[in-house]
Amino acid sequence: MSGSQDQSSNARRRIVISVDAMGGDQGPATVVAGISRSAKKNPDVAFILHGPRDELERLVAKRRNLAGRCEIRDATDVVHMEDKPSHVMRHGTETSMWSALESVRNGEATVCVSCGNTGALMVLSMVRLKKLPGVNRPAIAVLWPSRNPHGFNVMLDVGADIRADAQDLLQYALMGASYARNGLALERPRIGLLNVGTEEHKGRAELKAAHDLIAANAEKARFDFVGFVEGGDIPGNRCDVIVTDGFTGNIALKTGEGTASLIGDLLKEAFEYTPLSRIAALLALTSLRRLKKRIDPRRVNGGVFLGLNGTVVKSHGAADATGVSAAVKLAFQLAQSGFSEKIAARLAAATSQLEDMKNEKDVAE
Repeated sequence: MSGSQDQSSNARRRIVISVDAMGGDQGPATVVAGISRSAKKNPDVAFILHGPRDELERLVAKRRNLAGRCEIRDATDVVHMEDKPSHVMRHGTETSMWSALESVRNGEATVCVSCGNTGALMVLSMVRLKKLPGVNRPAIAVLWPSRNPHGFNVMLDVGADIRADAQDLLQYALMGASYARNGLALERPRIGLLNVGTEEHKGRAELKAAHDLIAANAEKARFDFVGFVEGGDIPGNRCDVIVTDGFTGNIALKTGEGTASLIGDLLKEAFEYTPLSRIAALLALTSLRRLKKRIDPRRVNGGVFLGLNGTVVKSHGAADATGVSAAVKLAFQLAQSGFSEKIAARLAAATSQLEDMKNEKDVAE
Protein backbone atom coordinates (compact mmCIF):
# COMPACT_ATOMS: atom_id res chain seq x y z
CA MET A 1 0.00 0.00 0.00
CA SER A 2 1.36 3.45 -0.88
CA GLY A 3 2.02 6.23 1.66
CA SER A 4 -0.96 8.25 0.42
CA GLN A 5 -3.21 5.21 0.82
CA ASP A 6 -1.94 4.76 4.38
CA GLN A 7 -2.78 8.37 5.18
CA SER A 8 -6.23 8.00 3.63
CA SER A 9 -6.88 4.87 5.70
CA ASN A 10 -5.77 6.64 8.90
CA ALA A 11 -7.99 9.61 8.12
CA ARG A 12 -11.00 7.33 7.73
CA ARG A 13 -10.35 5.74 11.11
CA ARG A 14 -10.01 9.05 12.94
CA ILE A 15 -12.76 10.24 15.24
CA VAL A 16 -13.58 13.89 14.63
CA ILE A 17 -14.11 16.18 17.62
CA SER A 18 -15.80 19.58 17.12
CA VAL A 19 -14.13 22.20 19.35
CA ASP A 20 -15.37 25.66 20.30
CA ALA A 21 -12.07 27.57 20.42
CA MET A 22 -13.43 30.81 21.86
CA GLY A 23 -15.38 30.02 25.02
CA GLY A 24 -12.64 29.63 27.65
CA ASP A 25 -11.29 32.23 30.05
CA GLN A 26 -7.75 31.76 28.75
CA GLY A 27 -8.51 32.26 25.08
CA PRO A 28 -8.02 30.23 21.89
CA ALA A 29 -4.25 29.79 22.34
CA THR A 30 -4.93 27.56 25.36
CA VAL A 31 -7.58 25.57 23.49
CA VAL A 32 -5.22 24.99 20.55
CA ALA A 33 -2.43 23.97 22.95
CA GLY A 34 -4.84 21.50 24.58
CA ILE A 35 -5.95 19.83 21.35
CA SER A 36 -2.30 19.72 20.26
CA ARG A 37 -1.49 17.69 23.37
CA SER A 38 -4.32 15.33 22.53
CA ALA A 39 -3.12 14.98 18.95
CA LYS A 40 0.38 14.06 20.14
CA LYS A 41 -0.96 11.31 22.39
CA ASN A 42 -3.65 9.97 20.05
CA PRO A 43 -3.15 9.48 16.30
CA ASP A 44 -6.84 8.54 15.87
CA VAL A 45 -8.31 11.94 16.72
CA ALA A 46 -8.95 14.88 14.38
CA PHE A 47 -10.61 18.24 14.97
CA ILE A 48 -12.95 20.83 13.52
CA LEU A 49 -11.98 24.07 15.24
CA HIS A 50 -14.46 26.95 15.39
CA GLY A 51 -13.60 30.64 15.75
CA PRO A 52 -12.05 33.58 13.80
CA ARG A 53 -10.22 31.95 10.90
CA ASP A 54 -7.20 34.27 10.75
CA GLU A 55 -6.43 33.97 14.44
CA LEU A 56 -6.91 30.21 14.55
CA GLU A 57 -4.83 29.62 11.43
CA ARG A 58 -1.89 31.43 13.06
CA LEU A 59 -2.20 29.39 16.25
CA VAL A 60 -2.62 26.04 14.49
CA ALA A 61 0.34 26.75 12.14
CA LYS A 62 2.63 26.80 15.19
CA ARG A 63 1.63 23.22 16.06
CA ARG A 64 3.17 20.87 13.52
CA ASN A 65 1.35 17.84 14.88
CA LEU A 66 -2.00 19.43 13.94
CA ALA A 67 -1.10 19.58 10.24
CA GLY A 68 -3.75 17.72 8.25
CA ARG A 69 -5.75 16.96 11.39
CA CYS A 70 -7.47 20.26 12.14
CA GLU A 71 -10.08 21.90 9.92
CA ILE A 72 -10.97 25.50 10.77
CA ARG A 73 -14.52 26.87 10.54
CA ASP A 74 -14.76 30.64 10.53
CA ALA A 75 -17.04 32.00 13.29
CA THR A 76 -16.72 35.70 14.00
CA ASP A 77 -18.80 36.03 17.17
CA VAL A 78 -18.22 34.72 20.70
CA VAL A 79 -20.56 33.64 23.53
CA HIS A 80 -19.32 35.45 26.65
CA MET A 81 -19.67 34.08 30.18
CA GLU A 82 -22.07 36.87 31.14
CA ASP A 83 -24.37 36.37 28.13
CA LYS A 84 -27.88 35.20 28.93
CA PRO A 85 -28.83 31.87 27.31
CA SER A 86 -32.04 33.37 25.88
CA HIS A 87 -30.03 36.13 24.15
CA VAL A 88 -27.57 33.61 22.71
CA MET A 89 -30.40 31.45 21.40
CA ARG A 90 -31.89 34.44 19.51
CA HIS A 91 -28.69 36.12 18.35
CA GLY A 92 -25.95 33.49 18.50
CA THR A 93 -25.99 31.99 15.01
CA GLU A 94 -22.57 33.48 14.16
CA THR A 95 -20.85 32.32 17.36
CA SER A 96 -18.17 29.66 17.63
CA MET A 97 -20.37 27.72 20.07
CA TRP A 98 -23.27 27.54 17.62
CA SER A 99 -20.91 26.52 14.81
CA ALA A 100 -19.34 23.78 16.96
CA LEU A 101 -22.73 22.26 17.71
CA GLU A 102 -23.73 22.45 14.04
CA SER A 103 -20.83 20.15 13.11
CA VAL A 104 -22.28 17.49 15.43
CA ARG A 105 -25.82 18.13 14.22
CA ASN A 106 -24.69 17.69 10.60
CA GLY A 107 -22.81 14.46 11.34
CA GLU A 108 -19.38 15.90 10.55
CA ALA A 109 -18.17 15.35 14.11
CA THR A 110 -19.16 12.87 16.81
CA VAL A 111 -18.71 15.04 19.92
CA CYS A 112 -18.65 18.78 20.67
CA VAL A 113 -16.22 20.20 23.26
CA SER A 114 -16.60 23.73 24.65
CA CYS A 115 -15.14 25.71 27.58
CA GLY A 116 -17.90 28.29 27.23
CA ASN A 117 -20.96 29.54 29.11
CA THR A 118 -22.67 26.44 30.58
CA GLY A 119 -26.23 27.78 30.43
CA ALA A 120 -25.87 28.95 26.84
CA LEU A 121 -24.22 25.69 25.80
CA MET A 122 -27.04 23.62 27.32
CA VAL A 123 -29.78 25.74 25.71
CA LEU A 124 -28.12 25.71 22.29
CA SER A 125 -27.45 21.97 22.60
CA MET A 126 -31.14 21.30 23.27
CA VAL A 127 -32.21 23.59 20.40
CA ARG A 128 -29.72 22.37 17.79
CA LEU A 129 -29.24 18.70 18.76
CA LYS A 130 -32.69 18.10 20.35
CA LYS A 131 -33.44 15.85 23.30
CA LEU A 132 -33.61 12.09 22.93
CA PRO A 133 -37.17 10.69 22.74
CA GLY A 134 -38.63 10.33 26.21
CA VAL A 135 -36.12 12.63 27.91
CA ASN A 136 -37.73 15.40 29.90
CA ARG A 137 -34.60 17.10 31.23
CA PRO A 138 -31.02 16.49 30.05
CA ALA A 139 -28.36 16.19 32.75
CA ILE A 140 -24.73 17.10 33.21
CA ALA A 141 -22.57 14.23 34.49
CA VAL A 142 -19.07 14.55 35.96
CA LEU A 143 -16.41 12.14 37.16
CA TRP A 144 -15.64 12.49 40.87
CA PRO A 145 -12.42 11.11 42.49
CA SER A 146 -13.38 8.19 44.71
CA ARG A 147 -12.11 5.23 46.71
CA ASN A 148 -13.36 2.78 44.09
CA PRO A 149 -10.76 0.67 42.25
CA HIS A 150 -11.49 2.55 39.01
CA GLY A 151 -10.69 5.81 40.81
CA PHE A 152 -13.86 7.78 40.06
CA ASN A 153 -17.61 7.93 40.56
CA VAL A 154 -20.13 9.42 38.16
CA MET A 155 -22.45 12.10 39.55
CA LEU A 156 -25.42 13.67 37.78
CA ASP A 157 -27.12 16.11 37.50
CA VAL A 158 -24.61 18.83 38.47
CA GLY A 159 -26.40 21.85 37.05
CA ALA A 160 -28.41 21.32 33.88
CA ASP A 161 -31.69 21.87 35.73
CA ILE A 162 -32.26 22.65 39.40
CA ARG A 163 -35.48 20.60 39.48
CA ALA A 164 -36.06 16.89 38.99
CA ASP A 165 -39.10 14.71 39.61
CA ALA A 166 -39.10 10.95 40.14
CA GLN A 167 -39.10 10.08 36.43
CA ASP A 168 -36.28 12.55 35.75
CA LEU A 169 -34.21 10.90 38.47
CA LEU A 170 -34.90 7.49 36.93
CA GLN A 171 -33.67 8.79 33.56
CA TYR A 172 -30.55 10.17 35.26
CA ALA A 173 -29.93 6.72 36.74
CA LEU A 174 -30.23 5.09 33.31
CA MET A 175 -27.99 7.68 31.65
CA GLY A 176 -25.47 7.51 34.49
CA ALA A 177 -25.31 3.73 34.25
CA SER A 178 -24.66 3.97 30.52
CA TYR A 179 -21.96 6.58 31.10
CA ALA A 180 -20.28 4.36 33.73
CA ARG A 181 -20.26 1.42 31.33
CA ASN A 182 -18.71 3.42 28.50
CA GLY A 183 -16.56 5.89 30.47
CA LEU A 184 -15.37 3.63 33.32
CA ALA A 185 -15.76 0.18 31.70
CA LEU A 186 -18.13 -1.04 34.45
CA GLU A 187 -20.34 -3.83 33.15
CA ARG A 188 -22.86 -3.61 36.00
CA PRO A 189 -22.56 -0.24 37.76
CA ARG A 190 -23.97 0.39 41.23
CA ILE A 191 -26.44 3.29 41.46
CA GLY A 192 -27.08 5.39 44.56
CA LEU A 193 -29.76 8.06 45.04
CA LEU A 194 -28.46 11.05 47.03
CA ASN A 195 -30.53 11.86 50.12
CA VAL A 196 -30.20 13.25 53.65
CA GLY A 197 -30.04 9.72 55.04
CA THR A 198 -30.00 6.09 53.93
CA GLU A 199 -33.28 5.12 55.58
CA GLU A 200 -36.13 4.59 53.11
CA HIS A 201 -38.54 6.83 55.05
CA LYS A 202 -36.26 9.89 54.75
CA GLY A 203 -36.32 12.58 52.06
CA ARG A 204 -38.79 14.43 49.87
CA ALA A 205 -41.73 12.71 48.19
CA GLU A 206 -40.08 12.70 44.74
CA LEU A 207 -37.01 10.97 46.18
CA LYS A 208 -39.12 8.19 47.71
CA ALA A 209 -40.99 7.74 44.41
CA ALA A 210 -37.70 7.75 42.47
CA HIS A 211 -36.31 5.12 44.86
CA ASP A 212 -39.10 2.71 43.89
CA LEU A 213 -38.85 3.50 40.15
CA ILE A 214 -35.10 3.00 40.01
CA ALA A 215 -35.33 -0.24 42.01
CA ALA A 216 -38.03 -1.55 39.65
CA ASN A 217 -35.87 -0.87 36.56
CA ALA A 218 -32.51 -2.04 37.92
CA GLU A 219 -32.56 -5.64 36.67
CA LYS A 220 -33.78 -4.89 33.17
CA ALA A 221 -31.33 -1.99 32.81
CA ARG A 222 -28.45 -4.14 34.11
CA PHE A 223 -27.36 -2.13 37.13
CA ASP A 224 -27.43 -2.68 40.90
CA PHE A 225 -29.39 -0.17 42.96
CA VAL A 226 -27.89 0.34 46.44
CA GLY A 227 -30.70 2.65 47.58
CA PHE A 228 -30.23 6.02 49.23
CA VAL A 229 -26.69 7.34 49.75
CA GLU A 230 -25.40 10.36 51.66
CA GLY A 231 -22.93 13.15 50.85
CA GLY A 232 -20.06 11.17 52.35
CA ASP A 233 -20.64 8.43 49.78
CA ILE A 234 -19.92 10.76 46.81
CA PRO A 235 -16.15 10.09 47.01
CA GLY A 236 -16.69 6.66 48.59
CA ASN A 237 -16.88 3.07 47.32
CA ARG A 238 -20.51 2.23 48.12
CA CYS A 239 -21.68 2.98 44.58
CA ASP A 240 -20.37 3.99 41.15
CA VAL A 241 -23.08 6.48 40.12
CA ILE A 242 -24.68 9.13 42.34
CA VAL A 243 -28.04 10.44 41.14
CA THR A 244 -29.37 13.82 42.30
CA ASP A 245 -31.05 17.00 41.08
CA GLY A 246 -29.00 19.80 39.50
CA PHE A 247 -29.33 22.17 42.47
CA THR A 248 -27.88 19.70 44.96
CA GLY A 249 -25.33 18.33 42.51
CA ASN A 250 -23.95 21.73 41.55
CA ILE A 251 -23.49 22.77 45.17
CA ALA A 252 -21.72 19.47 45.91
CA LEU A 253 -19.47 19.89 42.86
CA LYS A 254 -18.42 23.45 43.72
CA THR A 255 -17.89 22.43 47.37
CA GLY A 256 -15.66 19.55 46.28
CA GLU A 257 -13.60 21.75 43.95
CA GLY A 258 -13.15 24.34 46.70
CA THR A 259 -12.15 21.69 49.24
CA ALA A 260 -9.56 20.19 46.87
CA SER A 261 -8.09 23.65 46.31
CA LEU A 262 -8.01 24.33 50.05
CA ILE A 263 -6.23 21.03 50.78
CA GLY A 264 -3.58 21.88 48.19
CA ASP A 265 -3.03 25.35 49.65
CA LEU A 266 -2.89 24.09 53.25
CA LEU A 267 -0.37 21.38 52.37
CA LYS A 268 1.82 23.90 50.59
CA GLU A 269 1.60 26.28 53.55
CA ALA A 270 2.37 23.51 56.05
CA PHE A 271 5.48 22.31 54.22
CA GLU A 272 6.82 25.86 53.87
CA TYR A 273 6.32 26.74 57.55
CA THR A 274 9.84 25.91 58.84
CA PRO A 275 13.20 24.81 57.34
CA LEU A 276 12.56 21.33 58.77
CA SER A 277 9.14 21.09 57.13
CA ARG A 278 10.69 22.12 53.80
CA ILE A 279 13.14 19.23 54.14
CA ALA A 280 10.20 16.93 54.95
CA ALA A 281 8.48 18.16 51.78
CA LEU A 282 11.52 17.19 49.71
CA LEU A 283 11.52 13.72 51.28
CA ALA A 284 7.80 13.35 50.57
CA LEU A 285 7.98 14.90 47.09
CA THR A 286 6.95 11.77 45.19
CA SER A 287 3.97 11.14 47.46
CA LEU A 288 2.93 14.79 47.31
CA ARG A 289 3.03 14.75 43.52
CA ARG A 290 0.91 11.61 43.52
CA LEU A 291 -1.63 13.27 45.83
CA LYS A 292 -1.69 16.44 43.73
CA LYS A 293 -2.33 14.42 40.59
CA ARG A 294 -5.04 12.40 42.34
CA ILE A 295 -7.09 15.44 43.41
CA ASP A 296 -6.24 17.66 40.42
CA PRO A 297 -9.62 18.66 38.90
CA ARG A 298 -7.93 19.14 35.51
CA ARG A 299 -7.53 15.37 35.18
CA VAL A 300 -11.29 14.87 35.14
CA ASN A 301 -12.17 18.12 33.38
CA GLY A 302 -15.32 17.64 31.39
CA GLY A 303 -18.99 17.50 32.28
CA VAL A 304 -20.96 15.43 29.78
CA PHE A 305 -24.41 16.58 28.63
CA LEU A 306 -26.60 13.49 28.65
CA GLY A 307 -30.00 12.99 27.02
CA LEU A 308 -29.29 14.70 23.69
CA ASN A 309 -29.06 13.53 20.08
CA GLY A 310 -25.32 13.89 20.18
CA THR A 311 -22.61 14.10 22.83
CA VAL A 312 -21.45 17.43 24.28
CA VAL A 313 -18.52 17.75 26.71
CA LYS A 314 -18.42 20.94 28.77
CA SER A 315 -14.87 21.81 29.78
CA HIS A 316 -14.27 24.10 32.76
CA GLY A 317 -14.17 27.74 31.68
CA ALA A 318 -10.80 28.30 33.38
CA ALA A 319 -9.25 25.14 31.92
CA ASP A 320 -5.59 25.28 30.90
CA ALA A 321 -4.06 23.15 28.14
CA THR A 322 -3.98 20.10 30.44
CA GLY A 323 -7.68 20.53 31.22
CA VAL A 324 -8.67 20.96 27.57
CA SER A 325 -6.66 17.86 26.67
CA ALA A 326 -8.49 15.89 29.39
CA ALA A 327 -11.87 17.02 28.05
CA VAL A 328 -10.87 15.96 24.52
CA LYS A 329 -9.70 12.58 25.82
CA LEU A 330 -13.07 12.01 27.47
CA ALA A 331 -14.88 13.09 24.30
CA PHE A 332 -12.79 10.66 22.25
CA GLN A 333 -13.44 7.74 24.61
CA LEU A 334 -17.19 8.31 24.50
CA ALA A 335 -17.21 8.66 20.72
CA GLN A 336 -15.11 5.52 20.31
CA SER A 337 -17.54 3.50 22.44
CA GLY A 338 -20.62 4.57 20.46
CA PHE A 339 -21.96 6.17 23.62
CA SER A 340 -24.73 8.27 22.04
CA GLU A 341 -26.30 5.30 20.29
CA LYS A 342 -26.11 3.08 23.37
CA ILE A 343 -27.68 5.63 25.71
CA ALA A 344 -30.48 6.31 23.19
CA ALA A 345 -31.29 2.59 22.99
CA ARG A 346 -31.28 2.24 26.80
CA LEU A 347 -33.59 5.21 27.30
CA ALA A 348 -35.97 4.02 24.59
CA ALA A 349 -36.25 0.62 26.27
CA ALA A 350 -36.86 2.20 29.69
CA THR A 351 -39.46 4.62 28.33
CA SER A 352 -41.30 1.73 26.72
CA GLN A 353 -41.22 -0.20 29.99
CA LEU A 354 -42.59 2.77 31.91
CA GLU A 355 -45.42 3.18 29.40
CA ASP A 356 -46.27 -0.53 29.78
CA MET A 357 -46.30 -0.18 33.59
CA LYS A 358 -48.55 2.89 33.34
CA ASN A 359 -50.96 1.11 30.98
CA GLU A 360 -51.13 -1.92 33.25
CA LYS A 361 -51.89 0.37 36.21
CA ASP A 362 -54.63 2.17 34.24
CA VAL A 363 -56.23 -1.14 33.25
CA ALA A 364 -56.10 -2.39 36.83
CA GLU A 365 -57.82 0.76 38.05
